[in-house]
Parts: sequence; C-alpha cells; structure tokens
Amino acid sequence: MIGVIAKLTIKPGTNADFEATMKALQARVQADEPGNKLYALHKTDDPNVYVMLERYDDQAALAAHRAAPHFRELGRKLGDYLAGKPDVQALQEI
Repeated sequence: MIGVIAKLTIKPGTNADFEATMKALQARVQADEPGNKLYALHKTDDPNVYVMLERYDDQAALAAHRAAPHFRELGRKLGDYLAGKPDVQALQEI
C-alpha cells in the first residue's frame, strides 16, 4: 500500500469553493479509481490549511490517479484556490 499526505494551503476566503471542488474530486476518485482505498479531506486548526489523506493499492494505482482525466480537470480548478504548491508526501506502508 502507498499512503499520501498532502498539505494544501488555500487563499483566504476561498474555503467554500475549494471544499466543493474537493468533494467533487473525492466522488470521482471513489467511483472511478478501484486502486484507491482512501481519499479524505481534513480541516486543520488553521482555516486556510487542509490535509488530504490518500491510500492506494500500489504505485500503479497512484500513477493512475495522477493521470486520471478527472484529477487533471478538477486539479486545475483547485489551483485557483491554492496559495502555494501543495506539500505532498508519498509513503510506503509497512
């Protein structure tokens, strides 16, 4: 299994639009990516910082996620709300 932790810092005041876009992406990932086992957005104490927790069967499933048309389409929309580059860590489960 591959675990991914993505810290996303958004522009102030974009929370509602960001969360709506993330919910749309979550629905597509869960419906269209059989190798994905978890794709969950979490709020932090900072209203402009979110953490996405992801889990994939293997590296191929993670690569399929990153190449998926819905990820590319909705990922571009998410870029409108981000205040900087996401901090992403991919981890091998033991």
